[in-house]
Amino acid sequence: MEEIQKIYGYARISTTEQNEDRQILALKEMGVPEKNIFLDKMSGKNFERPQYKKMLRKLNSNSVLYIKSIDRLGRSYKDLSEQWRIITKEKCADVVVIDMPLLDTRRDKNLLGTFISDLILALLSYISENEYYQRQAEGIAAAKARGVRFGRIPKPLPGNFHEVYKRWKQKKISVSQAAKECGLPQTTFYDKAKLFGKTTLKNA
Repeated sequence: MEEIQKIYGYARISTTEQNEDRQILALKEMGVPEKNIFLDKMSGKNFERPQYKKMLRKLNSNSVLYIKSIDRLGRSYKDLSEQWRIITKEKCADVVVIDMPLLDTRRDKNLLGTFISDLILALLSYISENEYYQRQAEGIAAAKARGVRFGRIPKPLPGNFHEVYKRWKQKKISVSQAAKECGLPQTTFYDKAKLFGKTTLKNA
């Protein structure tokens, strides 16, 4: 007796503020039972996701996995390609990307069909990853334009820095002695002294 094919669906949203309804609806429309839909509410930067791992354990040669779009599976080109290989080669399951009908491993099971699917996957995952970094760069640029500062806040200068800097600049003490008096590593004192000197000249 032929085993009935099992259908699974995977959905992912990056934050709890996002809504997964559109993905869930698309999966149900493809005939995926609600109990076979796995949802993660976390970033797609890697595959350390509890529901994804749980879903992966269920896949075998008699399974079909549906996803709404390739970026819901993951966004890293390298990791995405590896997971695709695990699902289709190790688990021998089929994958259907709803938004990209060409990414349907049930079609053309010959060598050419496999090559075309792998080629399209590589292209789409590359585009997905680059779009993510572009959005990230645009977000950072917009934040900087609003006055948001990135990086660690520099520690204030020691209270005696100005006086010690002045004596060091006049060559009355060495850089090692100046650093010791300020309670700073020698390289840190030197870097702060250079910056202090530039700021003083600018404001002069």
